[in-house]
Amino acid sequence: MARDFYEVLGVPRNADRDEIQQAYRKLARKYHPDVNKDPAAEERFKEINEAFSVLSDPDQRARYDRFGEDFRKVPEDWEERVGAGAGPGGGFRWSTGGGPRAQYATSGFGSEGVDVDDLFSSFFGGAGRMRVPGADQEAELPLTVEEAYRGGRRTVTLQGPSGQRRYEVDVPPGVTDGQRIRLAGEGGRGSGDGPAGDLYLRVRIQPHPVFRLDGRDVYVQLPVAPWEAALGATVPVPTPSGATAKVTVPAGSSTGRRLRLRGEGMPGPRGANGDLYAELRIMVPPKLSDQERELFEELAAVSSFDPRRTR
Repeated sequence: MARDFYEVLGVPRNADRDEIQQAYRKLARKYHPDVNKDPAAEERFKEINEAFSVLSDPDQRARYDRFGEDFRKVPEDWEERVGAGAGPGGGFRWSTGGGPRAQYATSGFGSEGVDVDDLFSSFFGGAGRMRVPGADQEAELPLTVEEAYRGGRRTVTLQGPSGQRRYEVDVPPGVTDGQRIRLAGEGGRGSGDGPAGDLYLRVRIQPHPVFRLDGRDVYVQLPVAPWEAALGATVPVPTPSGATAKVTVPAGSSTGRRLRLRGEGMPGPRGANGDLYAELRIMVPPKLSDQERELFEELAAVSSFDPRRTR
């Protein structure tokens, strides 16, 4: 599965040159092999450089936006070749989702003396027959946080022009929101003996009642009792794997304190896992027993602590 260059740099598809450059510099500093000794850092650094070299070049970026990962197979002068065939009532229309398509008319190409078959043959090979690749298509793949964590095989049903179609999809563990999964040859059908386009499933991770994602890092609110926060305690915390981890709450902790569990976030197929951050939230009993009330009143009487005092 090839990663989308925009995803590699973490920028939207409409990012301008400055945004792309800033994202590249930040990632390059983080993953440069001289700085990052993680074994996967070098490959990640190469991936970042490749993405930047393409997206920072207007011509390469235009071809990549139109043709995806196959953009290097398209001649650099494809716009000139297409433009040469455009005439009154005829021409080419390029689909943003994939390959070129002929737009037929009663006049235009013939009157300009342009042979459509020859023009397409120069693009895609073959002799005497037009081979038009099918357009790439895209659909959303909704996943829960747990499904994105585990990955695995899923059956996806999509509604198309000819009815519903079912696909078996291998979801890699640790997919992130916005990542694309490619199903080769499952896109639009080609014309003549042209190959079919590809279907891209864009992952959309659904909101979760417990977990909040930021890239591969996972955030979870961790309720603790006042005495646990004051005295310190070891408490359980849920993880997206379904297992329960243990975290040590230091004595004297307040609401909002963030405790880090290294590697307990989303899996990282090309490097280290993300981290899990437990954000403390001090909770008091909604209804006090007589003994609890007495103890809290005693604490209030002997304590000099004032949470509103400016330090």
